[in-house]
Amino acid sequence: MLSNHKLQVTLEEIKEISRIDLALFSEKGKLQAATYEPGEDMEGAICHFAESMAESQMLAGCHFFKVYIENELEYVLLARAVSEEAYMIGRLAVCQVRSLVCAYREQFDRNSFIQNVVLGNMLVVDMYNKAKKLHIEAAQRVVFVIEVAGKKDSIVVETVRSMFVDSTKDFVTEVDEQSVVLVKDVRDMESEEDLAGMAKMLVDNLHAEAMVKVRVGYGNRVNLLPEIARSYQEAKLALEVGRIFYIEEDMVSYGNLGIGRLIYQLPASLCEMFLKEVFGEKIPASFDEELMITINKFFENNLNISETARQLYVHRNTLVYRLERIEKSLGLDVRTFEDAMLFKIAMMVISHMDYQKGLEGEKPEGKK
Repeated sequence: MLSNHKLQVTLEEIKEISRIDLALFSEKGKLQAATYEPGEDMEGAICHFAESMAESQMLAGCHFFKVYIENELEYVLLARAVSEEAYMIGRLAVCQVRSLVCAYREQFDRNSFIQNVVLGNMLVVDMYNKAKKLHIEAAQRVVFVIEVAGKKDSIVVETVRSMFVDSTKDFVTEVDEQSVVLVKDVRDMESEEDLAGMAKMLVDNLHAEAMVKVRVGYGNRVNLLPEIARSYQEAKLALEVGRIFYIEEDMVSYGNLGIGRLIYQLPASLCEMFLKEVFGEKIPASFDEELMITINKFFENNLNISETARQLYVHRNTLVYRLERIEKSLGLDVRTFEDAMLFKIAMMVISHMDYQKGLEGEKPEGKK
């Protein structure tokens, strides 16, 4: 239902232009908005007029008008004067209220529709029939899921909506308490760099305007309405995989999950078997911080010892000594490509297993 505040603002704007007082009642005679104080005895007159066959009439110094929404009587409007000018202003006010209510209902219907499409809650036939009624055309789209760190509030949603307020092709909605969903028309975004740029814009704007930290995951391009649900699931999966393997990234694309996508789908038994092959029976429970900083910087520099030593502010021989110590400790010489690859994958597998154990720990007792 359209808020009474919006109706009040509309009537006040019309009065400011026309100097004609207006009042809007429900068909049951309940006051919704007014620019003056109607008499308390108006309810009976309103109900009598609503039940009559008349479209308008003059009574008690006012013009009475019926406001129909989709052929249903929704409101009764009063223009407080009996002049021809008041009649004309009343008719214009009826059109304005009708347009406002219809626009709100269409917006509400579009939002409800896109929620059901995203969640896959509609039959394909119903989906296309409803889309035609709401004037939603076929287009290439991508779903962006904006995950808010901490508690999501209305400011986040309104900030995202304000970014696309001029577009009738894009949809901003909510389907859970933690995220905002953007269904974006991407017909004018040809490259993957364009999609990444859109994700970055969302992150930057929400950080600057709403003062919140967010992560954005987005799915693949889809061309059909029923496929939007798939793009949404891809975006959700991108965020989940990103939480495990790319924790420092605030933008994650389903199409660029790399080896993380494969590891995420491995069962625990295969993960444990792989770790035993790499580390033997004693799988390390944790790793020394200095060791991990050294290895990560070594990997960032493509196994280049000289450049890694320079960035770590240590002598080359000191770095070589550290790497040899790592080899003795883990049985892997990360200076070779094969062992470096094994160690990198093993770290991702351990992260995956730790994440899954954390999820199991969050489940209530007795549930599996």
